[in-house]
Amino acid sequence: MYRIITLVMYGCKTLSLQLNEDYKLRAFEIMVLRKMFGPKREEVTGWWSKLCNEELCDLYDSPNIISVMKSRKA
Repeated sequence: MYRIITLVMYGCKTLSLQLNEDYKLRAFEIMVLRKMFGPKREEVTGWWSKLCNEELCDLYDSPNIISVMKSRKA
């Protein structure tokens, strides 16, 4: 499984995040997770649907990008 955090962590010690950049990083992480895990198929109906954000975070057991960046800055 790919590590999203390693793609974004270059230079994180000098980067100061603003609130809108937090949202952009989180959106990037969710976008990459959607590409990695793809849609889910409903067992009863057979329809395909997108995974919600909570399901994606449950499947990807690593902490989110923002919390890792903040912990590495300290």
